[in-house]
Amino acid sequence: MGEVVPAPWGGFLINSFGLCDRVLRSKSWLVPDSSWRVRQGAAPRWTAASSRQMASTLPGLNPPHHTRVRRSVGGIFAPGSLAAAQDTVESATEELLDRLEERLRDGEADFGELVSDELPAVTIGELLGLPATDYPLLRSLAHDQVFAQELLPSASQLALSDAATGKLNDYFTGLVRERRRVPGDDPVSGWIRTWDELEPDREKADEAVYRLALFVVLAALETTSTLLSTAVWLVTAHPRQMGWLRANPQSVPGAVEEVLRYDSPTHVVSRVAAEDTDLAGIPVGKDQMVHCMVGVANHDPAHHLDPHLFDVRRRATHLSFSSGIHYCLGAALARMEAVTLLDAVLRRFPGLRPVRAPEWAPRVAFRRQLNFPVVLS
Repeated sequence: MGEVVPAPWGGFLINSFGLCDRVLRSKSWLVPDSSWRVRQGAAPRWTAASSRQMASTLPGLNPPHHTRVRRSVGGIFAPGSLAAAQDTVESATEELLDRLEERLRDGEADFGELVSDELPAVTIGELLGLPATDYPLLRSLAHDQVFAQELLPSASQLALSDAATGKLNDYFTGLVRERRRVPGDDPVSGWIRTWDELEPDREKADEAVYRLALFVVLAALETTSTLLSTAVWLVTAHPRQMGWLRANPQSVPGAVEEVLRYDSPTHVVSRVAAEDTDLAGIPVGKDQMVHCMVGVANHDPAHHLDPHLFDVRRRATHLSFSSGIHYCLGAALARMEAVTLLDAVLRRFPGLRPVRAPEWAPRVAFRRQLNFPVVLS
Protein backbone atom coordinates (compact mmCIF):
# COMPACT_ATOMS: atom_id res chain seq x y z
CA MET A 1 0.00 0.00 0.00
CA GLY A 2 3.02 2.28 0.28
CA GLU A 3 5.07 3.87 3.02
CA VAL A 4 2.39 6.35 4.14
CA VAL A 5 -1.33 5.61 3.74
CA PRO A 6 -4.25 7.89 4.75
CA ALA A 7 -6.26 6.33 7.58
CA PRO A 8 -10.05 6.22 7.00
CA TRP A 9 -10.65 7.97 10.37
CA GLY A 10 -8.04 10.70 9.71
CA GLY A 11 -4.29 10.88 10.02
CA PHE A 12 -1.94 8.37 8.43
CA LEU A 13 -0.64 4.82 8.70
CA ILE A 14 3.15 4.44 8.39
CA ASN A 15 4.16 1.05 7.03
CA SER A 16 7.89 0.97 6.25
CA PHE A 17 10.55 0.02 8.77
CA GLY A 18 12.78 2.98 7.96
CA LEU A 19 10.05 5.59 8.25
CA CYS A 20 8.60 4.11 11.45
CA ASP A 21 12.07 4.06 12.99
CA ARG A 22 12.66 7.67 11.97
CA VAL A 23 9.38 8.90 13.44
CA LEU A 24 9.84 6.99 16.72
CA ARG A 25 13.35 8.38 17.17
CA SER A 26 12.60 11.96 16.16
CA LYS A 27 11.99 14.78 18.64
CA SER A 28 9.66 16.31 16.04
CA TRP A 29 7.06 13.66 16.81
CA LEU A 30 5.25 13.60 20.16
CA VAL A 31 3.02 11.18 22.01
CA PRO A 32 -0.67 12.20 22.26
CA ASP A 33 -0.41 13.67 25.77
CA SER A 34 -3.10 15.24 27.97
CA SER A 35 -2.94 18.66 26.31
CA TRP A 36 -3.25 17.12 22.83
CA ARG A 37 -6.27 15.09 23.95
CA VAL A 38 -7.99 18.19 25.32
CA ARG A 39 -7.60 19.84 21.91
CA GLN A 40 -9.52 16.95 20.28
CA GLY A 41 -12.83 18.03 21.81
CA ALA A 42 -15.39 15.71 23.33
CA ALA A 43 -14.51 12.50 21.46
CA PRO A 44 -14.97 9.57 23.92
CA ARG A 45 -11.73 7.99 22.68
CA TRP A 46 -9.80 10.84 24.34
CA THR A 47 -12.12 11.97 27.13
CA ALA A 48 -12.84 8.59 28.77
CA ALA A 49 -11.50 8.32 32.31
CA SER A 50 -9.22 5.42 31.36
CA SER A 51 -7.82 7.35 28.40
CA ARG A 52 -7.09 10.39 30.55
CA GLN A 53 -5.42 8.16 33.12
CA MET A 54 -3.08 6.60 30.57
CA ALA A 55 -2.15 10.07 29.28
CA SER A 56 -0.78 10.81 32.76
CA THR A 57 1.51 7.76 32.85
CA LEU A 58 5.00 7.53 31.36
CA PRO A 59 4.03 6.51 27.76
CA GLY A 60 1.67 9.52 27.60
CA LEU A 61 4.25 12.14 28.57
CA ASN A 62 6.45 14.36 26.42
CA PRO A 63 9.69 16.07 27.46
CA PRO A 64 10.58 17.65 29.77
CA HIS A 65 8.03 15.92 32.03
CA HIS A 66 8.76 12.55 30.46
CA THR A 67 12.49 12.94 31.18
CA ARG A 68 11.86 13.75 34.83
CA VAL A 69 9.49 10.83 35.38
CA ARG A 70 11.62 8.28 33.52
CA ARG A 71 14.68 9.23 35.55
CA SER A 72 12.69 8.84 38.76
CA VAL A 73 12.14 5.14 38.00
CA GLY A 74 15.77 4.55 38.92
CA GLY A 75 17.65 1.39 38.12
CA ILE A 76 15.07 -1.31 38.80
CA PHE A 77 15.34 -2.51 35.18
CA ALA A 78 19.12 -2.06 34.97
CA PRO A 79 21.28 -5.19 34.46
CA GLY A 80 22.46 -5.22 38.08
CA SER A 81 18.96 -5.11 39.47
CA LEU A 82 17.66 -7.67 37.00
CA ALA A 83 20.38 -10.12 37.99
CA ALA A 84 18.63 -10.39 41.36
CA ALA A 85 15.32 -11.06 39.57
CA GLN A 86 16.81 -13.92 37.53
CA ASP A 87 16.46 -16.37 40.43
CA THR A 88 12.78 -15.47 40.80
CA VAL A 89 12.15 -15.94 37.08
CA GLU A 90 13.97 -19.27 36.95
CA SER A 91 12.31 -20.76 40.04
CA ALA A 92 8.85 -19.54 38.99
CA THR A 93 9.37 -20.95 35.49
CA GLU A 94 10.21 -24.39 36.84
CA GLU A 95 7.24 -24.40 39.22
CA LEU A 96 4.82 -23.36 36.48
CA LEU A 97 6.20 -25.97 34.09
CA ASP A 98 5.81 -28.60 36.83
CA ARG A 99 2.13 -27.70 36.94
CA LEU A 100 1.92 -27.83 33.13
CA GLU A 101 3.57 -31.26 33.11
CA GLU A 102 1.06 -32.58 35.61
CA ARG A 103 -1.87 -31.25 33.54
CA LEU A 104 -0.43 -32.69 30.31
CA ARG A 105 -0.63 -36.19 31.77
CA ASP A 106 -4.38 -35.94 31.26
CA GLY A 107 -4.02 -34.69 27.67
CA GLU A 108 -4.54 -31.16 26.41
CA ALA A 109 -3.52 -28.14 28.51
CA ASP A 110 -3.74 -24.35 28.03
CA PHE A 111 -0.17 -23.08 28.06
CA GLY A 112 -1.27 -19.45 28.30
CA GLU A 113 -3.47 -19.94 31.34
CA LEU A 114 -1.00 -22.19 33.19
CA VAL A 115 2.30 -20.49 32.33
CA SER A 116 2.35 -17.35 30.19
CA ASP A 117 -0.24 -15.42 32.20
CA GLU A 118 1.36 -16.46 35.49
CA LEU A 119 5.08 -15.84 34.98
CA PRO A 120 4.93 -12.05 34.38
CA ALA A 121 2.62 -11.65 37.39
CA VAL A 122 5.00 -13.54 39.67
CA THR A 123 8.01 -11.65 38.29
CA ILE A 124 6.65 -8.12 38.66
CA GLY A 125 4.77 -9.03 41.84
CA GLU A 126 7.95 -10.26 43.53
CA LEU A 127 9.87 -7.23 42.25
CA LEU A 128 7.35 -4.75 43.71
CA GLY A 129 6.53 -6.81 46.77
CA LEU A 130 2.86 -7.39 45.93
CA PRO A 131 0.82 -10.15 47.62
CA ALA A 132 0.53 -13.26 45.45
CA THR A 133 -3.19 -13.39 46.26
CA ASP A 134 -3.60 -10.14 44.28
CA TYR A 135 -2.14 -11.47 41.01
CA PRO A 136 -5.42 -12.83 39.54
CA LEU A 137 -7.19 -9.51 40.18
CA LEU A 138 -4.39 -7.47 38.61
CA ARG A 139 -4.29 -9.74 35.53
CA SER A 140 -8.03 -9.42 35.01
CA LEU A 141 -8.00 -5.65 35.39
CA ALA A 142 -5.01 -5.29 33.04
CA HIS A 143 -6.84 -7.23 30.31
CA ASP A 144 -9.80 -4.82 30.52
CA GLN A 145 -7.83 -1.63 31.03
CA VAL A 146 -5.78 -2.06 27.85
CA PHE A 147 -8.77 -1.10 25.67
CA ALA A 148 -8.02 2.55 26.52
CA GLN A 149 -4.75 2.09 24.63
CA GLU A 150 -6.32 0.41 21.61
CA LEU A 151 -6.44 1.97 18.16
CA LEU A 152 -10.23 2.34 17.82
CA PRO A 153 -11.93 1.14 21.02
CA SER A 154 -15.71 0.76 21.00
CA ALA A 155 -17.95 2.39 23.59
CA SER A 156 -18.40 -0.93 25.40
CA GLN A 157 -14.64 -1.54 25.45
CA LEU A 158 -14.01 1.93 26.88
CA ALA A 159 -16.64 1.24 29.54
CA LEU A 160 -14.73 -1.92 30.54
CA SER A 161 -11.51 0.05 30.59
CA ASP A 162 -13.03 2.84 32.70
CA ALA A 163 -14.34 0.34 35.27
CA ALA A 164 -10.96 -1.42 35.44
CA THR A 165 -9.15 1.91 35.77
CA GLY A 166 -11.28 2.84 38.77
CA LYS A 167 -10.42 -0.42 40.53
CA LEU A 168 -6.74 -0.07 39.64
CA ASN A 169 -6.80 3.46 41.02
CA ASP A 170 -8.12 2.15 44.34
CA TYR A 171 -5.56 -0.66 44.43
CA PHE A 172 -2.44 1.38 43.68
CA THR A 173 -3.51 4.40 45.71
CA GLY A 174 -3.87 2.01 48.65
CA LEU A 175 -0.48 0.46 47.87
CA VAL A 176 1.28 3.83 47.93
CA ARG A 177 -0.51 4.79 51.14
CA GLU A 178 0.59 1.55 52.80
CA ARG A 179 4.21 1.84 51.61
CA ARG A 180 4.37 5.41 52.90
CA ARG A 181 3.08 4.21 56.27
CA VAL A 182 5.42 1.20 56.37
CA PRO A 183 8.30 1.77 53.92
CA GLY A 184 10.48 -1.12 52.86
CA ASP A 185 13.36 -2.04 50.60
CA ASP A 186 11.22 -2.20 47.46
CA PRO A 187 10.86 -0.03 44.33
CA VAL A 188 7.55 1.58 45.41
CA SER A 189 9.08 2.71 48.72
CA GLY A 190 12.11 3.93 46.77
CA TRP A 191 9.91 5.94 44.41
CA ILE A 192 8.21 7.56 47.40
CA ARG A 193 11.59 8.70 48.71
CA THR A 194 12.61 9.94 45.26
CA TRP A 195 9.41 11.91 44.69
CA ASP A 196 9.48 13.41 48.17
CA GLU A 197 12.74 15.06 47.05
CA LEU A 198 11.38 16.06 43.63
CA GLU A 199 7.93 17.27 44.70
CA PRO A 200 7.29 19.29 47.90
CA ASP A 201 3.53 18.63 47.70
CA ARG A 202 3.09 15.19 49.28
CA GLU A 203 -0.24 14.58 47.54
CA LYS A 204 1.34 15.23 44.14
CA ALA A 205 4.33 13.07 45.06
CA ASP A 206 2.07 10.16 45.98
CA GLU A 207 0.15 10.61 42.73
CA ALA A 208 3.39 10.40 40.75
CA VAL A 209 4.34 7.16 42.53
CA TYR A 210 0.86 5.74 41.97
CA ARG A 211 1.17 6.39 38.23
CA LEU A 212 4.58 4.73 38.09
CA ALA A 213 3.38 1.62 39.90
CA LEU A 214 0.26 1.42 37.75
CA PHE A 215 2.19 1.73 34.50
CA VAL A 216 4.90 -0.78 35.45
CA VAL A 217 2.36 -3.44 36.40
CA LEU A 218 0.13 -2.91 33.36
CA ALA A 219 3.08 -3.04 30.96
CA ALA A 220 4.60 -6.11 32.63
CA LEU A 221 1.41 -8.16 32.68
CA GLU A 222 -0.15 -7.55 29.28
CA THR A 223 2.58 -7.49 26.64
CA THR A 224 5.01 -9.90 28.31
CA SER A 225 2.34 -12.57 28.64
CA THR A 226 1.69 -12.31 24.90
CA LEU A 227 5.40 -12.51 24.11
CA LEU A 228 5.78 -15.70 26.18
CA SER A 229 2.86 -17.51 24.58
CA THR A 230 3.82 -16.38 21.09
CA ALA A 231 7.41 -17.54 21.55
CA VAL A 232 6.41 -21.03 22.64
CA TRP A 233 3.67 -21.24 20.00
CA LEU A 234 5.93 -20.27 17.09
CA VAL A 235 8.81 -22.50 18.14
CA THR A 236 6.67 -25.58 18.87
CA ALA A 237 4.73 -25.05 15.63
CA HIS A 238 8.04 -25.38 13.72
CA PRO A 239 9.43 -28.76 14.91
CA ARG A 240 12.60 -28.64 12.79
CA GLN A 241 13.50 -25.21 14.15
CA MET A 242 12.63 -26.42 17.66
CA GLY A 243 15.05 -29.33 17.20
CA TRP A 244 17.76 -26.97 15.96
CA LEU A 245 17.31 -24.72 19.01
CA ARG A 246 17.54 -27.72 21.35
CA ALA A 247 20.88 -28.54 19.72
CA ASN A 248 21.96 -24.88 19.80
CA PRO A 249 20.59 -23.42 23.06
CA GLN A 250 22.98 -20.47 22.81
CA SER A 251 20.73 -19.23 19.98
CA VAL A 252 17.60 -18.93 22.14
CA PRO A 253 18.07 -15.15 22.73
CA GLY A 254 18.22 -14.65 18.96
CA ALA A 255 15.09 -16.76 18.54
CA VAL A 256 13.26 -14.48 20.99
CA GLU A 257 14.21 -11.49 18.81
CA GLU A 258 12.78 -13.28 15.78
CA VAL A 259 9.55 -13.91 17.71
CA LEU A 260 9.38 -10.20 18.51
CA ARG A 261 9.90 -9.37 14.86
CA TYR A 262 7.53 -11.96 13.44
CA ASP A 263 4.57 -11.26 15.73
CA SER A 264 5.08 -8.26 17.99
CA PRO A 265 2.97 -8.02 21.18
CA THR A 266 2.23 -4.42 20.15
CA HIS A 267 1.37 -3.77 16.51
CA VAL A 268 0.64 -0.02 16.53
CA VAL A 269 2.43 2.95 18.13
CA SER A 270 0.88 6.40 17.61
CA ARG A 271 2.53 9.81 17.40
CA VAL A 272 1.43 13.37 16.61
CA ALA A 273 3.26 16.02 14.63
CA ALA A 274 4.84 18.75 16.75
CA GLU A 275 4.69 21.10 13.76
CA ASP A 276 3.73 21.09 10.09
CA THR A 277 5.96 18.58 8.32
CA ASP A 278 5.94 15.94 5.59
CA LEU A 279 6.42 12.20 5.47
CA ALA A 280 7.75 10.68 2.26
CA GLY A 281 6.49 13.77 0.44
CA ILE A 282 3.02 13.73 2.06
CA PRO A 283 2.18 16.86 4.10
CA VAL A 284 1.19 16.27 7.72
CA GLY A 285 -0.23 19.16 9.74
CA LYS A 286 0.68 20.08 13.30
CA ASP A 287 -1.23 17.95 15.85
CA GLN A 288 -2.20 15.43 13.17
CA MET A 289 -1.82 11.80 14.27
CA VAL A 290 0.17 9.07 12.56
CA HIS A 291 0.19 5.39 13.46
CA CYS A 292 3.49 3.54 13.18
CA MET A 293 2.36 0.08 12.11
CA VAL A 294 5.28 -1.71 13.74
CA GLY A 295 3.81 -5.15 13.08
CA VAL A 296 3.83 -4.28 9.37
CA ALA A 297 7.23 -2.53 9.51
CA ASN A 298 8.80 -5.64 11.05
CA HIS A 299 7.71 -7.47 7.88
CA ASP A 300 9.05 -4.81 5.48
CA PRO A 301 10.71 -6.71 2.59
CA ALA A 302 13.06 -3.76 2.13
CA HIS A 303 14.46 -4.49 5.59
CA HIS A 304 14.18 -8.28 5.93
CA LEU A 305 14.64 -11.03 3.34
CA ASP A 306 11.56 -13.26 3.15
CA PRO A 307 9.89 -11.46 6.08
CA HIS A 308 6.86 -13.76 5.95
CA LEU A 309 9.02 -16.70 7.07
CA PHE A 310 9.65 -17.42 10.74
CA ASP A 311 13.36 -18.26 11.07
CA VAL A 312 15.04 -18.57 14.48
CA ARG A 313 18.45 -18.29 12.79
CA ARG A 314 17.63 -14.85 11.42
CA ARG A 315 19.57 -11.87 12.82
CA ALA A 316 16.32 -10.07 13.52
CA THR A 317 15.95 -6.37 14.12
CA HIS A 318 12.56 -4.97 15.02
CA LEU A 319 10.58 -2.07 16.46
CA SER A 320 8.54 -4.17 18.87
CA PHE A 321 9.88 -2.28 21.89
CA SER A 322 9.42 1.05 20.07
CA SER A 323 12.45 3.32 19.70
CA GLY A 324 13.84 6.65 20.82
CA ILE A 325 13.05 8.13 24.24
CA HIS A 326 9.99 5.91 24.61
CA TYR A 327 11.92 2.66 24.12
CA CYS A 328 10.29 0.05 26.36
CA LEU A 329 11.41 0.52 29.95
CA GLY A 330 11.05 -3.17 30.78
CA ALA A 331 12.49 -4.64 27.56
CA ALA A 332 15.37 -6.36 29.34
CA LEU A 333 13.04 -7.97 31.88
CA ALA A 334 10.66 -9.19 29.16
CA ARG A 335 13.60 -10.68 27.24
CA MET A 336 14.86 -12.39 30.40
CA GLU A 337 11.48 -14.02 31.01
CA ALA A 338 11.13 -15.13 27.39
CA VAL A 339 14.65 -16.58 27.15
CA THR A 340 14.33 -18.36 30.51
CA LEU A 341 10.95 -19.86 29.61
CA LEU A 342 11.93 -20.94 26.10
CA ASP A 343 15.16 -22.50 27.42
CA ALA A 344 13.19 -24.50 29.99
CA VAL A 345 10.51 -25.62 27.51
CA LEU A 346 13.14 -26.85 25.05
CA ARG A 347 14.92 -28.74 27.81
CA ARG A 348 11.88 -30.26 29.50
CA PHE A 349 9.30 -30.72 26.72
CA PRO A 350 10.91 -31.76 23.41
CA GLY A 351 7.56 -33.24 22.35
CA LEU A 352 5.40 -30.21 23.11
CA ARG A 353 3.09 -29.33 20.21
CA PRO A 354 0.19 -26.91 19.63
CA VAL A 355 -3.19 -28.62 19.32
CA ARG A 356 -4.32 -25.83 17.01
CA ALA A 357 -3.57 -22.17 16.42
CA PRO A 358 -4.39 -19.94 19.40
CA GLU A 359 -7.52 -17.81 19.46
CA TRP A 360 -6.79 -14.10 19.58
CA ALA A 361 -8.61 -11.28 21.35
CA PRO A 362 -10.41 -8.83 18.99
CA ARG A 363 -7.76 -6.14 19.17
CA VAL A 364 -5.58 -4.23 16.74
CA ALA A 365 -2.76 -2.57 18.71
CA PHE A 366 -2.23 -4.99 21.61
CA ARG A 367 -2.10 -8.68 20.76
CA ARG A 368 -3.41 -11.22 23.26
CA GLN A 369 -3.96 -14.95 22.99
CA LEU A 370 -7.24 -16.05 24.55
CA ASN A 371 -6.01 -19.63 24.69
CA PHE A 372 -3.04 -21.72 23.58
CA PRO A 373 -3.82 -25.47 23.77
CA VAL A 374 -0.83 -27.81 23.77
CA VAL A 375 -0.17 -31.57 24.07
CA LEU A 376 2.84 -33.83 24.36
CA SER A 377 3.45 -35.97 21.28
